Amino acid sequence: MVYISINMNSLKDQDKQKELGLSMATTPGFLTDWPWKPLGSFKYAILAPWVVKSIYDYLTTDINTRDSWAILIFPLLLMRLLYNQIWISVSRYKTAKGQNRILDKTIEFEQFERDTQWDDQIVFSGLVFYLVNYYVEGAKRLPIWRLDGVIITILLHVGPVEFLYYWLHRALHHHFLYNRYHSHHHSSIVTEPSTSVIHPFAELTAYFTLFTIPLMTIVLSGTASMVAFIGYVTYLDIMNHMGHCNFEFIPKSLFVTFPPLKYFMYTPTYHSLHHTQFRTNYSLFVPLYDYIYGTVDKSTNTLYEKSLQRKEESPNVVHLTHLTTPESIYHMRLGFASLASKPLTSSIWYMRFLSPITSLFMVITRFYGKAFVVERNVFKNLKLQTWVIPKYMTQYLMKEQRQTINGVIEEAILEAEAKGVKVLTLGLLNQREELNNSGELFIRRNPKLKVKLVDGSSLAVAVVLNSIPKGTTQVVFRGNFNKIASCLAIALCQKGIQVVVSREQDYKMLKSKLEPVDNHDKLVFSGGLTAEEQMKASKGTIIIPYSQFPPKEVRKDCVYYTTPSMLIPKHLENVDSCENWLPRRVMSAWRIAGIIHGLEGWNVNECGNEVFSIDKVWDACIQHGFVPFMKSFN
Repeated sequence: MVYISINMNSLKDQDKQKELGLSMATTPGFLTDWPWKPLGSFKYAILAPWVVKSIYDYLTTDINTRDSWAILIFPLLLMRLLYNQIWISVSRYKTAKGQNRILDKTIEFEQFERDTQWDDQIVFSGLVFYLVNYYVEGAKRLPIWRLDGVIITILLHVGPVEFLYYWLHRALHHHFLYNRYHSHHHSSIVTEPSTSVIHPFAELTAYFTLFTIPLMTIVLSGTASMVAFIGYVTYLDIMNHMGHCNFEFIPKSLFVTFPPLKYFMYTPTYHSLHHTQFRTNYSLFVPLYDYIYGTVDKSTNTLYEKSLQRKEESPNVVHLTHLTTPESIYHMRLGFASLASKPLTSSIWYMRFLSPITSLFMVITRFYGKAFVVERNVFKNLKLQTWVIPKYMTQYLMKEQRQTINGVIEEAILEAEAKGVKVLTLGLLNQREELNNSGELFIRRNPKLKVKLVDGSSLAVAVVLNSIPKGTTQVVFRGNFNKIASCLAIALCQKGIQVVVSREQDYKMLKSKLEPVDNHDKLVFSGGLTAEEQMKASKGTIIIPYSQFPPKEVRKDCVYYTTPSMLIPKHLENVDSCENWLPRRVMSAWRIAGIIHGLEGWNVNECGNEVFSIDKVWDACIQHGFVPFMKSFN
């Protein structure tokens, strides 16, 4: 027996898909791995003794001899984590929109796995700061400001640091060092801010040695200050992330007003060329040495101007989704990349520490209601974008929020219309029958819409139908009947499979629709299919959800399928995040339906009571390389 279920409970992820392995250097050399690699996400524990000691010393030391710098080291590390994350989020948002984007090539899960340890260098810098503060007398009790120390830091960076880095970088491109170390960094052709600090341990140690030249000089000369330390570290972070963000934003007027600036400040396009051409633009942040030694890429100025002129991208297909749980804000592609790359789960220990920020986001969404771009994909010649409406599941279930949410959805539809979008899919709760009758409300309000609205019901039905094992004789429907359930029940009866429904009104509705055919005797009414009756299901019963949300697992001896979804083809590009609770490179039927409508050029709406041809959409999916995904999650 197959037991088809609809449920609004959120999924407890139990997917055991293997993570992709890190792609290290071609021939990993000595000291490639970081020393604390076995600690995983608990690597920050190695800073704990130093943090505790700095706090203890501060509280127990006389006010006149307290070391304020020691107590500020840990907040500095937290600040670096914050603006590193801001750079990552802004970069992903800007490149998804397309405005000023430099490279169109894609980022995949493999690159994310390389970039996942971007915070190793922050832990490393914290250790260095604490050790220097503890063992070097000149690094204790630093004043807030000293002009001479700031000037020395600037001069030493532009001179020795940039010069030595240039030649070290060129040496790292020699095949011996490149194969053992630097090739790991260059595995990312299209860079993200996190890529900037992804190097083997030995290589990053060499960089840190260079960067300590200005800092140790002002410490040993007695000219150090907190501003010099914090300012220099912040400068390194900003410039490093800027060069790897894949969108150009440095205005041309800056170089027109002061032409020599091009020798002392690089741009995102400048360093992007180094990742595509490899043998040019070696400089760190100051291009002066590339100009001196003739290694400036000839296309530097052309690419810079071309990127600045690039307009915001107009997609062909838009998938309009929304937030789910309060923590889902962090699981978006613009949130934490480490979470976005895995199926949505609420069992993350550090989420409780983020609860104040989570609550703030929820308050903001009560007043801010405009859809925004979170992801860009490419499939063949089709440009795809995912837009998110900043509303949570709890808000969708509130009657007083329906009008507001429909207004936000309609605004997004009209914006897509203005951009020339051909197809817009209504994902998750944006197509609730209670909300807008699967999108029919918007067609009635805007009868001249050129963009076609697709709720994906035909493909969802096709996926469920093809998930039911051959030889099945009975299918039991549990939960509220909707558009998909009705189509499924009728299709099953027509195939000669007995359908059991739990509510009398659903039974009468289906019976009236089955009257023209000869299989209405396959429809059976059995009132009250409760959770208790679910427990009475025979061992091995298959429970297949037909809603966007997976059922809560009740039985351990039954097979629970995930929501209607399919594995996407390898040539669907720029996929480095998971769609809600689905595994990697698996998309919901509702989202895929819009892609298929766009590929096939079907100029029709699929909303309200309208259902597209189930067989036609299924055949098109298979022809375009989508593979049925029937993996259970128990």
